[in-house]
Amino acid sequence: MNSKVITLKKPGEFVEDPLTELLRTGARQLIADAVEAELQDLLQYYAELRNEKGHMQVVRNGYLPEREILTGLGPVKVKVPKVRDKSGQGIKFNSALLPPYL
Repeated sequence: MNSKVITLKKPGEFVEDPLTELLRTGARQLIADAVEAELQDLLQYYAELRNEKGHMQVVRNGYLPEREILTGLGPVKVKVPKVRDKSGQGIKFNSALLPPYL
């Protein structure tokens, strides 16, 4: 065989080492905190939108299914919160930081 042949890793393979995993965990937490801040801004914006009983019309409503986004550190799992719009105006939460679900 030719000794000048180099075996390349397959695209999509990421190194699994303790430091990289620590960085991914930190990235996951930073993304979660930033998305949570975005959601709180949206809820605060619509806080005055209330029904005749005084109940808020735009409220937090769990999370979308967890998914992976690709970062410079490799794939990072994220959960995006969702809101319920009881006013019927079609208000939705879309993070400016994360790509939309496909």
